Amino acid sequence: MLPVFFLVFLVSSSFASIPVRGLVLDAATRKPVAGASVTLDGIAVRTDLNGEFDFPHPVERIAARAPGYRRAEIVPGDKAPIIELKPFTPKGLYLSFWGAGHGGLRGAALKLIEETELNTLVIDVKGDLGLLSYPSAIPMAGEIGAQKTITLKKLPALVNSLKEKGIYTIARVVVFKDTPLASARPELAVRRTDGTPFTDREGLGWVDPFFSEIWDYNIAVAEEAARMGFDEVQFDYVRFPDTAGLVFSQENTEESRVAAISGFLARASERLAPYNVFTSADIFGYVCWNTNDTSIGQSLDELAPHVDYLAPMLYPSGFQHGVGEYKNPVKYPYEMVYLSLRKAQQRSGLPAVRFRPWLQAFRDYAFDRRHFKEFEIAAQIEASRDFGSNGWMLWNASNTYRKYGLIVNSPSVPEKDENLHQAEEDLRQAEENLRRAEELNRKSKTSIGSS
Repeated sequence: MLPVFFLVFLVSSSFASIPVRGLVLDAATRKPVAGASVTLDGIAVRTDLNGEFDFPHPVERIAARAPGYRRAEIVPGDKAPIIELKPFTPKGLYLSFWGAGHGGLRGAALKLIEETELNTLVIDVKGDLGLLSYPSAIPMAGEIGAQKTITLKKLPALVNSLKEKGIYTIARVVVFKDTPLASARPELAVRRTDGTPFTDREGLGWVDPFFSEIWDYNIAVAEEAARMGFDEVQFDYVRFPDTAGLVFSQENTEESRVAAISGFLARASERLAPYNVFTSADIFGYVCWNTNDTSIGQSLDELAPHVDYLAPMLYPSGFQHGVGEYKNPVKYPYEMVYLSLRKAQQRSGLPAVRFRPWLQAFRDYAFDRRHFKEFEIAAQIEASRDFGSNGWMLWNASNTYRKYGLIVNSPSVPEKDENLHQAEEDLRQAEENLRRAEELNRKSKTSIGSS
């Protein structure tokens, strides 16, 4: 007869070996979601073609995400776990290091979200100046002076309040443009051929993408953002400077550049996997078209495996050399966005939902200096929608946004006559927006079909 303790050991060991097997479903269609990322107690796996996943021991927490959906989390019970993912299309705007901390600008952005189809905020947690907007526990941040100005002292509370409103939150992390780090640690800085530190057109310093120490610092920032509850971490300036004749710690070739950028994103993906947070990378608009790395280390095929979303910056003003027959891109905002996304998809083979473009909501600086208003913004949004991207994001560096091109929400029943008048005006504007977008869509499709 076996001792009691031995029987207990056998029973507990057998339970420990029972695999977890579950299913990820689309909450709207009840169809399985293939290729979803599933995190089981911090370890990531993928669902198969039937939306199923397994893992060889019980877990306390199961989380899942997939492009085109909200992320979800459950505590498994006795039955096989089923996770339902709700379809979601982010429609966002950007708040900078300064704008997010400015009560007036942030308040105006939240009001615009409340009144329109917008549902997403992109917030700088590490901005263009290399400063962290929140109190960080990362030693390097304090050592290099990246904490000398803090604009969001209670960022976790802000993230919670946004989530309570149903707002999708994206943490923007500027990676290799980093003046504090380049100044405090000159051995990590990008240099000119004469040995002096490189600064760009804005007078800002850059750090060498080949150094893994720089990778780890930025990933640590991303991890803090994930722990604060952000839905997504977006890496910007995840590239080499677009300036020739610079000196790095390794030979500067297309192969080495691509390896450095994709290597950073691969490590970030691995480190962020336990948090079930979406990841994205901002890329140059011309990367959608160029077959090389655009001399900055960005290659569609090498970037795509390491992020959930690619975020091409499709500002018509940014296509300063034109695209094909379109020599003045600001006159063709629909074509610039739609054709760029389509070209990127053709080259990469990725589904449309893996793309979410940045759209121009600021005055042109490269061609005729036009203001981007109703026509221009509506055209870009319509192009994104026609392509089938996972939403879009509006960029305005000054963080001043209007309702141009946006669908206005149907207002609630007003309590006063003046509210009724405003509601009618809002509805009229929304209908006009839709009418113009539909007309533009027809014209643009005709133009594309003949090009």
